[in-house]
Amino acid sequence: MASHVDQGSLQAIFNSNENLRPVLQCVQVKPLASQQGGPERYRVVFSDVLNFVQSMLATQVNSVVLDDKLKRGVFVRLKSYQTNVVKNKRILIVLDLEVLEELGQSEKIGNPQALESKAEDVQPQSTTISGSGFYGNKPQPAAHHQVSSGINLKSSTSHANIYPIEALSPYGHKWTIKARCTNRSDIKTWHNKNGEGKLFSVNLLDESGEIRGTGFNDQCDALYDVFQEGGVYYISSPCRVQMAKKQFTNLNNDYELTFERDTVVEKAEEQNGVPQVRFNFTGIGDLQSVEKDTTIDTIGILKEVSDTSEIVSKTTSKPYSKRELTLVDNSNFSVRLTIWGNSAITFDAMPESVIAFKGVKVSDFGGRSLSLLSSGSMTIDPDIDEAHKLKGWYDAQGKNDTFSSHAGMGGSMSAAGGRMDPLKSIINVKEENLGMSENPDYFSMRATIIYVWQENFAYPACLSPDCNKKVIQIDEGQWRCEKCDKTHPNPEYRYILSVNVSDHTGQIYLSCFDDVGKMVMGMSADQLVELRDNDSIGLGNAFLEASCKTYVFKCRAKMDNFQDQQRVRYQVINASPLNYSAECSKLSEMIKSYSMA
Repeated sequence: MASHVDQGSLQAIFNSNENLRPVLQCVQVKPLASQQGGPERYRVVFSDVLNFVQSMLATQVNSVVLDDKLKRGVFVRLKSYQTNVVKNKRILIVLDLEVLEELGQSEKIGNPQALESKAEDVQPQSTTISGSGFYGNKPQPAAHHQVSSGINLKSSTSHANIYPIEALSPYGHKWTIKARCTNRSDIKTWHNKNGEGKLFSVNLLDESGEIRGTGFNDQCDALYDVFQEGGVYYISSPCRVQMAKKQFTNLNNDYELTFERDTVVEKAEEQNGVPQVRFNFTGIGDLQSVEKDTTIDTIGILKEVSDTSEIVSKTTSKPYSKRELTLVDNSNFSVRLTIWGNSAITFDAMPESVIAFKGVKVSDFGGRSLSLLSSGSMTIDPDIDEAHKLKGWYDAQGKNDTFSSHAGMGGSMSAAGGRMDPLKSIINVKEENLGMSENPDYFSMRATIIYVWQENFAYPACLSPDCNKKVIQIDEGQWRCEKCDKTHPNPEYRYILSVNVSDHTGQIYLSCFDDVGKMVMGMSADQLVELRDNDSIGLGNAFLEASCKTYVFKCRAKMDNFQDQQRVRYQVINASPLNYSAECSKLSEMIKSYSMA
């Protein structure tokens, strides 16, 4: 088998500027520790019989490990890679490879020695692979580097040591990345008890991955106009690499950059060779299976555009512009997507345009809706395969189709067996253990209300728009909201109903919030509280009137903790009265399916 390996090729890779594609043997594969929720990373040791080298796989080639193709003893051809030197040890960052399955699997060939670095090797930053725990290595302490100060904007065109974004880590020394700015945020300011300041952020992309970079105060002034969306830049240390604050970024990277005063930023003369943007689309029809608050990319045909409106932030009391878009795709579903700020004001795309969104947040408000994050971006009529296919479908048939809204998934359409919202009987829900897994389960059920729990059916809520938090009565005519830091003369009561429903297979308790509660009770929570306080007979009649009515409930099942015990909570997202005509048609079709003719 040794004849299949390009012996001595590892030495040639580090000593030559040529793009060699050597055949090597894999002698070790181990997972690397990654940030919670971040992508898996793997370290691999490759041998050319004479030498071995420690390597790290870029996340885009993780599939060869996950598919059990890359394992100890197999042979591979390296197709794309970067060479590094870490703590006087040579490291490979593998961006692309091919597993040569036809060569099979073999025990380690020969007795390869660690590939020694030379004195003239440049010593760049450590990558996410540390020196400890590697094949043939002894543990060594991580090096630390103190950053100096002062912003530099250079114009040199020689960058001999370009690193992939995938290789950046907090233990870095000297490095340079070449990346495209795919998004630049507006300048944001803050004021608090510790002072005030401003910042901006950019999303940077190369062929290995993406990373977010942020500039504060002086760095914001110096670099904001340097970065332009779509431009390609060289960015060189000193520049702090730190753990990413996932609440502020939608990028798939454990780390993020903070620009320092000596960070070197230079616009590249050669703007090609760097990807424009990287999408990982989720179809509109698949949104029901996506967890709330997940950040995704999506693409769709612009069906409707609302006028710009303005809301006032609950926390800062500042006004924000918003605009709502309706998108559709070939799943025959539509979704409402909200854009904010300057993006909302300057939005000028025409209906029936194709728009690709990167970095939108999934909400369960009204079923499923989307919101473009400040770190996200949108591209109108992008020149990508997905956009061309979507436009072709829409022009051929989509413009005449009828689309189902996620906001209406609790209606008769869901009862008819919506693709992401199947109709279940109560016994199905219990026997299939819906809600027992990590992710919530969504389903519809056709059931009749047997009993509405009359204790604690509502709570006093804040009057501030979109707040809905519980308020506390501190004095007569004074209701305090801790979140808004406001006092109101009276609250607005909102439903938190618990209802027992039944079908032909059993009974189950469902939790209903305000919108569903109004439908079930036929009045607002304020009106029902008024009956509670002044008319006990009227209150009893109201609960009696709500019973023995049949609805189609769209539900969410998720594990919950109550008094230190775990239980499944079934929450009603929305509900609709039974559509007898649609149900009869459905039963008729079901009967026909059993016909023996």
